[in-house]
Amino acid sequence: MYSTSDFRRGLRIQFKGEPYLIVEFQHVKPGKGGAFVRTRLKNLVNGRVLEETFRSGEKVERPDLEEKSVQYLYFDAKDGYVFMDEGSYEQMHLTAEQVGDSRYYLLENMSLTLNIYQGRPIGLDFPTTVNLAVARSDPGLKGDTATGAAKPATLSTGLVVQVPLFINEGDVLKIDTRTGEYLERVRVSSK
Repeated sequence: MYSTSDFRRGLRIQFKGEPYLIVEFQHVKPGKGGAFVRTRLKNLVNGRVLEETFRSGEKVERPDLEEKSVQYLYFDAKDGYVFMDEGSYEQMHLTAEQVGDSRYYLLENMSLTLNIYQGRPIGLDFPTTVNLAVARSDPGLKGDTATGAAKPATLSTGLVVQVPLFINEGDVLKIDTRTGEYLERVRVSSK
């Protein structure tokens, strides 16, 4: 069982008989009355988002999720996203709906954790950051270095992020998979 003091972003809980992911939470201590936790929850089965309030100290169950270590192999228009179970080497196919926006972080041969609920795949756990190459980006203008200026860049997986003006095509960037934001440019060692 989880208590409301255990709540954090990304925590999976069992609520109303289904698994949910905590997207946002906020501990609130009003001047009068008991403290409570305001949350935004995403249903891991159907993707719906709801807002729910829990009294401080209230307990919720852990969901009965099975986790499998998988490796992403490739995307095929007919079969969808193809993964290999790293234990049994059997291949699994996930649809675009099952993968969702996670497709922007998938790199061939990447190891991930596949979450399974009642025999159905419901989500992928990624590393905190991934390194992606810039496929398209407008060149930054010389001298255009106003504080915090940014421009859009399209990465090799199709993800569009806001980056500083000094980023060019071909640069490799570290991207936060939780927020989809640019963190830093990665230095690539030349062999």
